[in-house]
Amino acid sequence: MILPEVRDPRLITIRRGGSLTDADHHLLALWAADCAEHVLPFFESVCPEDERPRVAIAAARAWAAGEMPMMEARALGGHAMGAARTLRGPARFAAYAAGQAACVGHVAEHDLGAAAYAIKAARGASGKDLAVGRAERDWQRDRLPSEVRDLVLEDQARRDSICWSVFST
Repeated sequence: MILPEVRDPRLITIRRGGSLTDADHHLLALWAADCAEHVLPFFESVCPEDERPRVAIAAARAWAAGEMPMMEARALGGHAMGAARTLRGPARFAAYAAGQAACVGHVAEHDLGAAAYAIKAARGASGKDLAVGRAERDWQRDRLPSEVRDLVLEDQARRDSICWSVFST
């Protein structure tokens, strides 16, 4: 579970009654795609012929660029998560990260899903080394666009407990 029971209006688009601009929503999707792509090799090393996670990451970027409808990107995210279901460990988490990234256009709060699963993938590949997880978290934070940095960091603190505490440990 990576979505909160009560949604933060700062992560709901203006047209849906929140305060998130389209430009910032797109930045969140691009950042989520970067997080997922960073750990994609964990999936591709196990399933080199399965392109679903890579296609989902491309869909997140295409949605953010206005080149793909949200529903199509979301569906491709579901396919990436389908690729994860039969797997275990880092490969599974990397596929879930890709799926979450593709779903950011639908619900902006999936950005942390992509980031959290990416951290779990990195940790898992290292034998669950918390230092590796922190390094992945810091890598992600270094790539946060300044326009959404404070929002994401506040959201990480708010949702850390439902994201396996990957943002604080």
